[in-house]
Amino acid sequence: MGKMFLSHLTLSHFRSHHLVRLDLDARPVAIFGNNGAGKTNLIEAVSLFSPGRGLRRASAQDMARRPESLGWKLSGILNAPSGLHEISVTSEAGASRQVQIDNKSTPQTALASLTRVLWLIPAMDRLWIEGAEGRRRFLDRMVLSFFPGHAEASLTYEKTMRERNKLLKEQVRDAHWYAVLETQMAKTGAVIHANRVAALSRLHAAQSSSQTHFPTAELELTQSEGTMPGTEADLLEALQESRFRDMAAGRTLVGPHRTDLYGVYAAKSVPASDCSTGEQKALLISLILANARALSAEIGAPPLLLLDEVAAHLDAGRREALYHEICALGAQAWMTGTDAELFSGLGSRAQYLEVGDTSGASEVFLRD
Repeated sequence: MGKMFLSHLTLSHFRSHHLVRLDLDARPVAIFGNNGAGKTNLIEAVSLFSPGRGLRRASAQDMARRPESLGWKLSGILNAPSGLHEISVTSEAGASRQVQIDNKSTPQTALASLTRVLWLIPAMDRLWIEGAEGRRRFLDRMVLSFFPGHAEASLTYEKTMRERNKLLKEQVRDAHWYAVLETQMAKTGAVIHANRVAALSRLHAAQSSSQTHFPTAELELTQSEGTMPGTEADLLEALQESRFRDMAAGRTLVGPHRTDLYGVYAAKSVPASDCSTGEQKALLISLILANARALSAEIGAPPLLLLDEVAAHLDAGRREALYHEICALGAQAWMTGTDAELFSGLGSRAQYLEVGDTSGASEVFLRD
């Protein structure tokens, strides 16, 4: 089994960090320090080595250290089954992020083929009881880990849908204006749907074949209204038939952007939305671990895991179970917590970073 881990990470003028240089090994990374010291900023930096806007979904401008706002740079050396790769992500004075892989400029979506990064943050604790958008985003992060092309298909679909929505709002009725856009939406939408179905199948298999202390979640794709058109032909027909209804609404009402993720606590046959707060958290952890196991089997290495404040919400038994599963996977899991004692069960199986705040700047110290 191979490894995927960051052996070096540098942050320059990123969030609360002026300059940080870290040399690491493949073990989990336990990060501790007071609230507001800059712990989450470290794992947010790691999340930017994957496509998208990172675990906070922030703008490039918001990530710049203040008051300077000079721009920021992240660089890292990724050890992957394909070898060593140097990655840098930069933003100049709030401009869009620029990505380089092995000193060559590349689209952000290219990161999906190189790195696999999964995360769980406190903002996701209400995933099962809030709107469908958050669940779709959670689903698509898992899908992207299996299918790197999912990012490009999603971007193309959304761009084309925006163009169609513009026609709808302007009350354009000429069918020729819609034909090309709907054909493109049907093509990419079918890919998105197929990827989601395949990813859920992998997650189901990974949960069914493992011994874990965390509850199994049964997952199902649902549609906000009507039947979900899965094939390209079905989606094209649905878009054409919905055109006048969409025109009245001023937006597209059918397609994979209307999909929802329905979860059930399998052992109790209880919808995830009706479970206790602790059970909902355990289900999310279970899915992240299942995703990691499935990826490890598929690509020959576990992904990078980013777990923000996860240990604080687990009892001692579940905390030890989590650490055991992470170490059994061989994953470089970046975990944050306010107290070093939360990670005592890891012992020498982890490396430890203490984050402090001095004179308005975060400082990071490697601890034994």
